[in-house]
Amino acid sequence: MMKIEDVFTIQNIIIYLVVINLIAFGAMWLDKRKAKKGKWRIPENTLLLLVLLGGGIGGITGIYVFRHKTQKAKFVIGFPVILVCEILLAVLLLL
Repeated sequence: MMKIEDVFTIQNIIIYLVVINLIAFGAMWLDKRKAKKGKWRIPENTLLLLVLLGGGIGGITGIYVFRHKTQKAKFVIGFPVILVCEILLAVLLLL
């Protein structure tokens, strides 16, 4: 029987964070692309959820690489605040 310690290894956590950040970055690219073409867009709440799930670095990088959502405080301020809170939470859990 698999234990929870077997699932939440440092290696698995790193893999998860890399994947979720790539997804967040890709979502920012896709949303910017669709915005330029006037097509269906990714809902803002979905972009925020990706950051809340650990994709802060990818989301923030996507904002500046694609110059997307740069006029919206919800993203320019919110993404970094979420990332800092997640880092602080991780540090507190590790101590």
